Amino acid sequence: MKPLKKNSFWFIFLFFIYSYCFSSPLQEIKQNDSIKVWLKKAKSKKIDIVSKKHLLFKSYEHIIENNSNSPLELSSIAYEFYKLKDSINFLKINKKALQLANKTNHSYAIGDAHWNYATYHVKSEVYSKGYYHFDKAYQSFIKGGFKKEASQTLQGMASIKGKYRDYTGAEILNIEAIKLFKDLKDYRRLYASYNHLGLLQEDIKEYDKAIYYFHKAMEYSDRLNTPLKKGEYITVNNNIGNIFLKKKEYSKALEFYYKDFKIPLITKTQYVRILDNIAHCKLLMRDTLDVKKNLQRALFIRDSLQNKEGIVSSKIHISDYYKYIKDTTRALQYAKEANVLAKELKNGGDYLTTLNQLANLDTQNSKKYLDRYIVFNDSLISAERRIQNKFTRIEFETDEYIEETKRLSQQRIWILVTSFGGLLVLSLLYFLRVQKVRNEKLKIEAEQQKANEEVYVLTLQQQAKLEEERFNERNRISAELHDGVLGKLFGTRVNLGFLAMQMKPETQEKHQAFLDELQEIEKEIRDVSHRLSDNFDSANINFTTILTQLLKDRSIVGNFSYEFNFNKTIPWSEINEITKANIYRIVQEALQNIIKHAKAKNVILDVSSFKKELIISLKDDGIGFNTEKNKKGIGIKNITARVKKLGGTLEFTSKENQGTTLVIRTPFNMKNGK
Repeated sequence: MKPLKKNSFWFIFLFFIYSYCFSSPLQEIKQNDSIKVWLKKAKSKKIDIVSKKHLLFKSYEHIIENNSNSPLELSSIAYEFYKLKDSINFLKINKKALQLANKTNHSYAIGDAHWNYATYHVKSEVYSKGYYHFDKAYQSFIKGGFKKEASQTLQGMASIKGKYRDYTGAEILNIEAIKLFKDLKDYRRLYASYNHLGLLQEDIKEYDKAIYYFHKAMEYSDRLNTPLKKGEYITVNNNIGNIFLKKKEYSKALEFYYKDFKIPLITKTQYVRILDNIAHCKLLMRDTLDVKKNLQRALFIRDSLQNKEGIVSSKIHISDYYKYIKDTTRALQYAKEANVLAKELKNGGDYLTTLNQLANLDTQNSKKYLDRYIVFNDSLISAERRIQNKFTRIEFETDEYIEETKRLSQQRIWILVTSFGGLLVLSLLYFLRVQKVRNEKLKIEAEQQKANEEVYVLTLQQQAKLEEERFNERNRISAELHDGVLGKLFGTRVNLGFLAMQMKPETQEKHQAFLDELQEIEKEIRDVSHRLSDNFDSANINFTTILTQLLKDRSIVGNFSYEFNFNKTIPWSEINEITKANIYRIVQEALQNIIKHAKAKNVILDVSSFKKELIISLKDDGIGFNTEKNKKGIGIKNITARVKKLGGTLEFTSKENQGTTLVIRTPFNMKNGK
């Protein structure tokens, strides 16, 4: 029995030891298998979002409850939440994944968690944070020897730098990624990387080098082990077509556009982009056949796809088309719509393009759009520089890379200098144009003023002629009365006197009474004749009459009483017509100011002279004004300009609620120039 008991004891002991040592790993394997199954199900397209989230939460809670050291699974769960656009749970779980990965020093999991963050921030357009996490992911992957993942994160970093026009940095990162892709024989990634290099060279106007890189991309697409699927195809031929379009080699551009246009692998978005490019290229070739139809078709498809970036491009090209056919109204309409949408999308390049279009189309607001262009371009450059300063600078040791960096940096400086110079020349040309228009406007205004003065001079001359005719008519009537009517009356009276001798005494008495009455009538006619023939100055009556009529007319409009005092000795006939016309306009402007602002009840105009100097005083009893604050009114400016033109002086005296007095002193300015 003892040996049996001894064996039983050892059997039980070994059982407990086995259970303790091996049950936990078996359980963890079971748990991991369950999580993998749940994650696989969650990734399936056959189940709805609610079911997917349920499986993901189940996996996450299982890991947390069992204190499982599975940062990679947490990272995968976080990424699935990101794909479901559940940013709250994505950020929460990815944070835990990164903490656990750092704690366990799991290089791949660290890189994967940072890669998740990078993808999230790039999608949210927070590119500085996206770049930071890509760089962290790259460091972890390269440290752990994960070349495939390291090369892909380099590609992401290159894309961000290219977006912010850091062409040197983007090219260096692409070249480093290409080295890794070559080691991995990843021809798909090489295909994409060389295409990106071509786009970068296009941006800095290195067109021949861009075409070289695009051809390299196509070489690697031909070496793929498995053919490309729809959605994987990159429209490299279209990109080459864009290069030839910029080089103004339009026939070659069309040749390459059509190569991609006929490939069945392109997506609807790619198809419509090429369609739009073909139509735009034909427009530049001045071949408008089907151009409008294809441009409108491209816009319609992009609108149905809600491809807002594409809609901006379409509207820019349609605006160019209407500008070409000289339909400025519609060209302006599409340019404005593209401008608004580009601003909404924060698409800096297209926004600048639309501002340039608007400046060329809307000549009245050209300066406004040009100013916006300059301000926005400057702010865009500043923003890009600030972002670039946040990027981690990656150094390459080979002389080839260093030399390439210097080359690209120099090119960038030249591009900036050229751009600045172009803007400066454009601004100068615009300034000269504005100045020319302004000078022409001033010339027209001067001619208009001269014409107005001539009209007033003619008016005064006409009035003078009328008064002269009136004067002559009065003299004629006076002479007729004196020499004609009065002579006949006198003759009649004398003849009647001789008849008195033959009359009876009583008849003679009555006859004498009639003769006396005739003599009295002669006297009255003589007085009238003398008054009519009095020698007066018609010019005096003419100009003062015009001023009197002006006062009368304005008093009716302004509801005020007036008094006009003038010195009758002023030699108006000798003063030139320009001076009189300007005096009239000064009084007219001053009376207009009284009507509009003064609320006066009484106005007094005095015109006198002293030592060949005219003194004109216009006084009102209106509300007055503060002469320090209101010196720049249009009326006062006009009066000041006219007084200055006459070589005179102007004085304003006014107090609030105490009326205003205007005093002008000006030389006579005689007709003979003395």
